Amino acid sequence: MSEPNAVQRFPLRHPRGQTEIAAGEGAFDTLLPELAKWVEGRHLFLLSCPRVRSLHGASLDPLRRCAARVTELETLDGEAAKTLACAGELWSAMAAAGGKRDSRLLAFGGGSVGDLGGFVAGSFLRGIEFAQAPTTLLAQVDAAIGGKTGIDLPEGKNLVGLFHHPAFVVAESAWLRTLPVEELRGGLAEAIKMAALLDSGLFSLLERDLEWLLAGDGQRLGPVAAAAARAKVRVVEIDPEERAERKLLNFGHTLGHAIETASGHGSLRHGDAVAWGMRFAMLLARREGWAADLAPRLDGLLDRLAPGRPRAISPEAVLAALRRDKKARERGLGWVLPRRLGEGCWDVAVPAEVIDALVPRFLAFAAGERGSLDL
Repeated sequence: MSEPNAVQRFPLRHPRGQTEIAAGEGAFDTLLPELAKWVEGRHLFLLSCPRVRSLHGASLDPLRRCAARVTELETLDGEAAKTLACAGELWSAMAAAGGKRDSRLLAFGGGSVGDLGGFVAGSFLRGIEFAQAPTTLLAQVDAAIGGKTGIDLPEGKNLVGLFHHPAFVVAESAWLRTLPVEELRGGLAEAIKMAALLDSGLFSLLERDLEWLLAGDGQRLGPVAAAAARAKVRVVEIDPEERAERKLLNFGHTLGHAIETASGHGSLRHGDAVAWGMRFAMLLARREGWAADLAPRLDGLLDRLAPGRPRAISPEAVLAALRRDKKARERGLGWVLPRRLGEGCWDVAVPAEVIDALVPRFLAFAAGERGSLDL
């Protein structure tokens, strides 16, 4: 791990070029000269939500001064932003403001703002360049990195989207200071996901420092965000469009997304849903005789994380959402399961009848209606 508060810089190389990433206290100042050149003489569209703009908007003033013109775009906070209606409003606003093919868009906010902003940038005039300035831990460790963009449909999460890599990701640790513990918990769930299958050293660090991280200790959050981002970069460079190894990053997301959809987007935080999704995936791994070394440690870490509980969710609605999962293929839904700490498998086939029988019991356990869950 790096020294506390040290800015880490590293690239993500992809088929269309390279994303420059900086993480840590002072990341924005580190990248400012390059960002200034990127927007010089350009029309900059700055997309954010009211709360983030009120808390941190002034920190972008040095960049605003470098652009030829700035148009402030506003969207909703959270998953409510990721709709076709919101995307359409942004496209219309950008067209009315005179956006051109060489205009720039900066997504300044959490993962939902980044997902929406990347999708809007990737489709406006068949694609303009954009950058990510994530202000939540979840976005800094995962959502802002790797080029995935998307919006939701009533039938499921992220069902419409495209791969559009940002030119820059600015993971400024100072922006994390205002996060409530619920947001920190969601970001740490994604970091645990990354560590469990990709970085055993990061997993040990999370075990050691979890309570400090939940308390918002900036000296510890920056290096964790950088380590998780580096782990993701290694996988994305090998498999930029999720045809093989990148599927490991969906650990916990298969059931997690189904729970989010069944509960109504926004009523359960994404990181909380992912945490429960990881526990469900561990049950499936145990059926295979896998992950004996990881299971007790992951369960213990997630117990300490104490994610929000999914309550009053219909098992039938969850199972229906699983069948519509965007990762499903004609042959069925493949699961991401751990084999051991630091190693996982993707596209693992699990009989539908096993899932149908296990999901109702698991949801009762997750809701706190039963104290244990035996296979």
